[in-house]
Amino acid sequence: MNNIKYTRVVTADQMREMDMRSTTDFGISGIILMENAGRAVFDTAVDMMGGEVQGKCVLVACGPGNNGGDGFVVARYLHQAAARPVVVYYGDRDKAAGDALMNIEIASALKIPINDNPDPATQWPAAESCHLVIDALLGTGAKGSPREPFGDAIAHINQYRRCGVPILSVDIPSGVEADTGSVPLHAVVSDRTVTFALPKIGLLTYPGASHTGSLIVADIGIPAGLADDVAGDAVYINDWRTAESVCSNRQADAHKGSCGHVGIVAGSVGMTGAAVLTATGALRIGSGLVTVLVPQSLNDILEIKLTEAMTVPVPEGKARAFGVNSLGDVLSYVNKWDAAVIGPGLGRDSDTVEFVRQLIRQLKKPAIIDADALFAIAQELSVLKECKAPLIITPHPGEMAMLTGTTVEKVESNRLDTARSFAKKHKVTVVLKGANSLIAKPDGQAFINTTGSPGMATGGTGDVLSGMIGGLLAQKCDAVTAAAAAVYYHGLAGEIAADKFTEPAMLATGLADSIGDAIMQLRIKSAEQI
Repeated sequence: MNNIKYTRVVTADQMREMDMRSTTDFGISGIILMENAGRAVFDTAVDMMGGEVQGKCVLVACGPGNNGGDGFVVARYLHQAAARPVVVYYGDRDKAAGDALMNIEIASALKIPINDNPDPATQWPAAESCHLVIDALLGTGAKGSPREPFGDAIAHINQYRRCGVPILSVDIPSGVEADTGSVPLHAVVSDRTVTFALPKIGLLTYPGASHTGSLIVADIGIPAGLADDVAGDAVYINDWRTAESVCSNRQADAHKGSCGHVGIVAGSVGMTGAAVLTATGALRIGSGLVTVLVPQSLNDILEIKLTEAMTVPVPEGKARAFGVNSLGDVLSYVNKWDAAVIGPGLGRDSDTVEFVRQLIRQLKKPAIIDADALFAIAQELSVLKECKAPLIITPHPGEMAMLTGTTVEKVESNRLDTARSFAKKHKVTVVLKGANSLIAKPDGQAFINTTGSPGMATGGTGDVLSGMIGGLLAQKCDAVTAAAAAVYYHGLAGEIAADKFTEPAMLATGLADSIGDAIMQLRIKSAEQI
């Protein structure tokens, strides 16, 4: 891709390894890390209470592990700042050990109120008397449905939030799985989460991301270089600088032929709009030339709907759609241009399915496989390996379930592993669409995107994305850079369009028309960094 220093996102085991090596390799003890973690949470707590904590009641819900130990450090700092912390501790003090035990004993010696295993319904402070709740029940190592009494405690924390009490989570909202973002039963819904050293996967992937609130990554003293050495496939946050770098100002002598030519294989009866949106996405991201290949009987419609893009009518198969009869003409065009987008609005006729399979096998230029083309290959995935050109697939969760022979629920329960496993197995770049879309490389590396808006849940936005990726491929970006940059811009344009039109009213055309605004926004941001 490029020389950008990406923010690493880690699993619970990777974070545990970094903690351990901080001690074994650098002599930084766990008690120091816990102290720094607690102080970072305290600083955020003060900010959430408007900078003044004196006399304010703060409920600190602590579990038996190191996450709870962090909570006891926070309670101590609150106590020293003249706040009124009340600790509710769920665990057996006789079994507490290590750094957590030390901080429990310090809090006890300071006479900070500690209620052991209280009934939340009757023994917690009343919500109306609380200024803040700090969730330090379960940490990143927790998996599965929270057992009691944690489930009940989580439910009551959420009840406090419904009463208007802000919630601050320590490292991760209790009940969210750190490695997947799944919520097996229920989880704390936080206003802010302070996580330590590096973001965890579950804080950025849904549904966990919807529980995180504003995410603060706190430096607690773990040596920065350790992130590069931990075992396992690397996951990163998709960085805005990747997107900005591919849409910089053009050379003074640029011309349409030097800015890439995209061939789009799309459209059938009732779905010509998919072809138009794909072409618009490619044009808006800077492709110099865009040609839409279309079943010949639909060409007049596309000629009317498209202005800047060209069209080429090709022989059609059944149902006024592409078929095996289209193959020769389509190949002669797409293999001489710079990149292809195959799939939006193709339809699912058996003749079209066979056309898609044969086309992919014979591609010589980079291509995006989307929409109905994914349906065509789902029962014959071998075509992906038979293709010698770089491929990017762009499934939504339903299409990913179809490709992997599983359910949408299974895909959504572990989006990252699903995308990464498919990319590795089939040697393609995968863009798994959805809230915080994922980009997975064939080598196992992955990126989590953080731009986007719920307003993008409308027909045609995926077609725009495919066109954008194709446009960047045609401009000589490698597959991963094209996918990552397009996904970032697509999400940012979605945010801009939602602000402009509102989430319910925005359309895919509004998103496409906001791509230029997104490019300008990142140019301004880049200039401000200088």
